[in-house]
Amino acid sequence: MKRRFRLRHRSDFERVRRAGKTIPHPLVLFVVAPNSLDTVRIGVVAGRVVGSAVQRNRAKRWLRACLQEFLPALPPGWDVVAFARRPIIEAGFWKTRAAVEESLKRAGLLPVNGKYERRLSE
Repeated sequence: MKRRFRLRHRSDFERVRRAGKTIPHPLVLFVVAPNSLDTVRIGVVAGRVVGSAVQRNRAKRWLRACLQEFLPALPPGWDVVAFARRPIIEAGFWKTRAAVEESLKRAGLLPVNGKYERRLSE
């Protein structure tokens, strides 16, 4: 994922976590918050609860790959943080992709049936 699409600073992660809306899913937890930029920024987190370093890195790679696929469809002006949850490793890549797509639609960041459902800034 290109650098301009990444959340890199701790203060950005904390702002999104504090001011954002949470979209839970058994495999991944999304927190989304509006930003004042003309781009979408994405951060991926996998804590020790996910498993060993190998498993955490695999979960982060899967989430980044899924989010990279949906990046062109995401509207600008949003910060998205994806937190991997423990069952993500057993679920595999394709179930993770489905979970990411479902969560982004629930957040109102991906169109459902050709139109955006709702915006979280409302």
